[in-house]
Amino acid sequence: MTGTNKPSVRAITRNPAVTLAAALAAAMLALLALSARAETIADGDQVTVRASDIARPARGMTMHAVEAKFGAPQDRHPAVGEPPISRWDYPGFSVFFEKDRVIHAVVVPGAG
Repeated sequence: MTGTNKPSVRAITRNPAVTLAAALAAAMLALLALSARAETIADGDQVTVRASDIARPARGMTMHAVEAKFGAPQDRHPAVGEPPISRWDYPGFSVFFEKDRVIHAVVVPGAG
């Protein structure tokens, strides 16, 4: 189709302003990802969120990857419900799985 007024991809990527804006956006996202680490602390029925440096599994990790990185858990709670949700307890945190994937890691009171 000829005669359209659409700019080509090559013309857009040659524009220094677009390239600079994309580079700045990527840099800001990288800095935000590095600095935005928090822990969820559960104490009975109270939940608190605060900054944390406690290493724990990331969302989406498999059970196999969690065990390879953090070792065997102290306790494995069986799955309940549909989809099946299970919990592994480690010193300092608990990991919640949906099927075989991490959905959340919670720091326990008194840890770190």
